[in-house]
Amino acid sequence: MLISILLPGLDLTEGFFMFVRRLGQNGTSQCVHGHHCAQILEMVDGSFAVVGEIITDAAARALPPGPGIGPKEGVVKVPRAVIIAARPELPAV
Repeated sequence: MLISILLPGLDLTEGFFMFVRRLGQNGTSQCVHGHHCAQILEMVDGSFAVVGEIITDAAARALPPGPGIGPKEGVVKVPRAVIIAARPELPAV
């Protein structure tokens, strides 16, 4: 089953995002009253999307030498439990 989600503020010229599945725990069990719903979603093209707390501003000041944050990129914080729950479902390659 495909889940199509249109994000608020999304540039419609870029199209819709298509998600195939959630990885790890069921997303509703991770939410508190519809908030704090960190999760990892697999996309139709094989990429992954991550939902988490946006920490771009603070992270930009603390990044080690090398990585950067592009104009259309952001940094999100995902609880360790979400990553660990998703790990068995992540492909090896």
